[in-house]
Amino acid sequence: MPTTGKSSQSRSRPVLSPDEILHHISTLLNRPEDDLHAALMRELLTGLLKLNDAHLDLLDIKIVNRAVKELRHAFGVFHGYRDRRKVSIFGSARTPSDDPNYQLAHQFAHAIVREGFMVITGGADGIMRAAQEGAGRENSFGVNIMLPFEQGPNSTIADDEKLITFKYFFTRKLMFQKEANAIALFPGGFGTHDEGFEILTLAQTGKSDPQPIICLQAPGCDYWNDWSAFVVRQLLTRKLINEEDMSLFVIVDSAEAAVGHILRFYRQYHSMRFVGRQLAMRLRQTISSEKLEQIRDRFTDLLSDGTFELCGPLEEELDEPALRNLPRLVFNFNRRSAGRLRQLISHLNGL
Repeated sequence: MPTTGKSSQSRSRPVLSPDEILHHISTLLNRPEDDLHAALMRELLTGLLKLNDAHLDLLDIKIVNRAVKELRHAFGVFHGYRDRRKVSIFGSARTPSDDPNYQLAHQFAHAIVREGFMVITGGADGIMRAAQEGAGRENSFGVNIMLPFEQGPNSTIADDEKLITFKYFFTRKLMFQKEANAIALFPGGFGTHDEGFEILTLAQTGKSDPQPIICLQAPGCDYWNDWSAFVVRQLLTRKLINEEDMSLFVIVDSAEAAVGHILRFYRQYHSMRFVGRQLAMRLRQTISSEKLEQIRDRFTDLLSDGTFELCGPLEEELDEPALRNLPRLVFNFNRRSAGRLRQLISHLNGL
């Protein structure tokens, strides 16, 4: 097994004694009923206790135990950096340092860090090493995976507290998506396509918030052009995806173009949150009544009913005080077309 630096195993806390466990449970049960955090912890604890009644196989229990441990540790590592925007970078571990795509990954990571972002990679060699060399250790996360070959941590991130080593791909991929504000895909093998198509699937189905998804290739490289041609020929032409789904990603051949695309995405759009049937899209600045009418005319197909309205924070959003002053574009989203929602964001950013 490759060296994994400071793994979650080596930093795990000692096992609690029975008395300590009972003390923690008692404290949790005595917290107020309207404490949402405590309510969710009690629900989680109840679910774990029910596993004992389910008479599951030992392997099933081991999977649950390991997954919870991995997520708990990963959430803790990222928590201290929750106010920094991040880009998840994917690409081949086999790309050599003299490959133009390696150099492009280095340039892109260096440039996006200068704009205040951090980078998340798989922490291994190739494109991942290039990106972390470009970003620097202090601005890098390594989300590594235990494999019998080629996946040990690169020298930039090895032994860093921001290196996390996972046993399961599903917990690892969750962190790549959950913590990212943008996705950068470089040429790669099966793993890159697996991650890239999962990112696109989550975006297309609305299971992830809108974010820039950028396919980068060095000048003269046709990797993503060929891939896009396949998507058009075999998916779009057969009507297995919709035309607007092609808006979910862009293909660029320079670091400047990739960084510019990410910055434009957040030029006006800030974030969004569902409150019941309503989608509250937070904006960096308000828009005129004339521009609002344009949106009402051009994007009515996004509505399940009603219309687009400008307002302040909804009552349920007041638990995010840092976002209280942002104006909102609020509407009842039909949740059918993430591609069209992405086009609305592009329209807002172009105003």
